[in-house]
Amino acid sequence: MPETTTPDPTTPAAMPRVPKCTAVRSVVAAALLTTLAACGETPTTPDLTVEAPARWEAGGGRATAEIGSDWVRGFGSRELEALVALADRDSLDIEAARQRITQAEAELASSRAAMAPSVDGTGQVGRTVTPGTRSAWSPPFRASVSDSYQLGLSGSWTLDISGRLRALAASKEASVRAAAIERDAVRLTTATAVVDAWLRVGAAREQIRIARESVATAERTLSIYRRRLEVGTATALDIAQQESLVASQRAAIPDLEITARQTKNALAVLTGRMPEALEPKVASVSAVTVPTVPAGVPSRLMVRRPDIASAEASLEAQAANVDAARAAFLPDFSLTGSTGLASAFLKNLMRPDAVASQVAAGLTAPIFDAGARSADLEGATARHAELVATYRTTVHQAYADVENALVAIEQNRRHEQLQRAVVAAARKAQKLTEERLSEGTIDVTSVLEAERTLFQAEQTLIGVRLARLRAAATLAGALGGGWSKTGAVIAADGATR
Repeated sequence: MPETTTPDPTTPAAMPRVPKCTAVRSVVAAALLTTLAACGETPTTPDLTVEAPARWEAGGGRATAEIGSDWVRGFGSRELEALVALADRDSLDIEAARQRITQAEAELASSRAAMAPSVDGTGQVGRTVTPGTRSAWSPPFRASVSDSYQLGLSGSWTLDISGRLRALAASKEASVRAAAIERDAVRLTTATAVVDAWLRVGAAREQIRIARESVATAERTLSIYRRRLEVGTATALDIAQQESLVASQRAAIPDLEITARQTKNALAVLTGRMPEALEPKVASVSAVTVPTVPAGVPSRLMVRRPDIASAEASLEAQAANVDAARAAFLPDFSLTGSTGLASAFLKNLMRPDAVASQVAAGLTAPIFDAGARSADLEGATARHAELVATYRTTVHQAYADVENALVAIEQNRRHEQLQRAVVAAARKAQKLTEERLSEGTIDVTSVLEAERTLFQAEQTLIGVRLARLRAAATLAGALGGGWSKTGAVIAADGATR
């Protein structure tokens, strides 16, 4: 009988066959379970809901109408509207914000490209010279020369099984939205800055005019005292006191000139121009209309402030970065391949026999990185928590900005009414002193005090008027200047961009 042999269980023939696809799936599943357990649970975004007040505390029973994008027209100046439109078109700050959008879009395109296959062309010509001493023991030695020619294509593709690349792309998409909203925020800030600078130029020029008129009045009084000195009804002390008043009022003009010119230069820069290229015509703030800025419903502020929307988009981008940091714990799968022509002789390079190709699949799973991935995840999570706090701060500050502006508008309105009464009384007193001075029935101290009081009262009135107008512009900016999260991007002059 033929001899019966028992197969050795250690030989390949005796081992049970496992399908290759099943083995791969087992390895992948084990790797996924291991890495998922290592990176922990997905961080969750806390509730960002803010309970808005039913009405503005400083607004009383204001109407629910919302501010429009043409809020600059409320000041009643075509020059101001033109300057705001000019700044919106030529401001270098706005141009820089536009370029940041382009940068964000380029980063998004690069992030999306990382998910697609890449193909490279290759070409190589080489010559190798091998010395004869490597192939012979004794002379004569003969060197050998070999040439190589290669021409082909190589490609690779990272399979985003973990979702890391998709998370990074989502982060870049949110960054593009944040950059676009930030551009709108810069446009709004620029518009309010132009209005503010234009108003301050007008106020400074009006204060200069009043200062010069006060100097002229004081000089007339000085002339009266000099004539009285000639006839013996005034003293040298009277002359000296009046000369001191004239000098002090003249001394106030240079500081006002500095303010007017420096503010005018700042206005030129805001419009994207050199200081000498812009000369605003505004001469006062007394003739500028105080616009009525509707505060709207407090709950609508969340969708009408670009800085809030930008903070929200930045928070969304960082949440995607957290997902990407978590996905970095998972294995990376990649496919690589190359094909081309290779030959030792150039004449054979294009023959069918010269075709060479290679295909490979790879799996890279993290095992030990000294805690680098864990640190990245911790850092991304902490940054997310920071942006949550920043978002809430932005919201709280937005409501505070509106309340502050409303308080300033109301109190400056009352202050202006009271200050106008002060100016009227001071002007009446100064007129009476002039009449009594011509009659010779008043002392120099009363004349000096009346002139000084009127000058200070008129300067204060201009400052209060300016503060009231600036508060209206501040309120317009605090309400978003007509910007809407769901609407088109609109400039302060009403032109759609």
